Amino acid sequence: MLASMLAGALFFPGIFLLSTRLLKNKMGWSRADADVVSARAVSSLQAVMASAAGCYIAAACCGDVVHDRHWLTDAYVAFGAPYFVYDVYAMFLCDRHKRQVKGHQEGPRVAAAGFARRETLMVLHHVFVVAFCLPASLVWRRGKGDFFQGLLFLPELSTPFVCLAKILVQLKRTDTLAFKVNGVAALLVFFGCRVALFPSMYFIYSRYAQVPLQQAVLGAPWLCNVGACVLWPLQIYWFSLMCGHARRAFTGSRALPS
Repeated sequence: MLASMLAGALFFPGIFLLSTRLLKNKMGWSRADADVVSARAVSSLQAVMASAAGCYIAAACCGDVVHDRHWLTDAYVAFGAPYFVYDVYAMFLCDRHKRQVKGHQEGPRVAAAGFARRETLMVLHHVFVVAFCLPASLVWRRGKGDFFQGLLFLPELSTPFVCLAKILVQLKRTDTLAFKVNGVAALLVFFGCRVALFPSMYFIYSRYAQVPLQQAVLGAPWLCNVGACVLWPLQIYWFSLMCGHARRAFTGSRALPS
């Protein structure tokens, strides 16, 4: 597992640095534009990899959803965990560049404190994934539930759509058909892979255990309930924000957040 974790710690920042250098040196982009687009490209790459791994694991372990095992489960958990540490720094860079464009010249400490204050939920989400979900997946679940762990990779599938929307906002292409089509796709994928995911997993578990849904919820391992109680409300909150953004885009409101 340490080898997989080290590989992830080198892979994601390495792809970011390589992409930034190529955009700056070969394309002539500014440092800010190169950093922002590279960060979103790495996020999309990680999302595709995680979603593909999740689909493969879930398909391989669908016979016995509690006891079936697949080697890729723990391997990708360890490989993907460093991404969430890197991503906090990448989000900080993007936030700092955005504020510098608006004329805010702040030192690193002030900028970091301001970023943590503005993006508290997102930062706490990433901290929770590393501090709780990582040991829960590798140690505390004791080799059970690879099927459900595979499903938990699927929320990343919405990330490429969200990243593309942000890139189109950055390029001032919010009035295009591509932006609106991508927005609809983002809403559908986000709802299916994030909002509906947790109730679906409880439903699958209730079918497996042959118990009513409410009994499955109450009888599920405490790790599952803690994770669901923390992560599911965040997905609902972010989905409500996306719906508001989509409404403003389709109604032509000029107040379209990035």
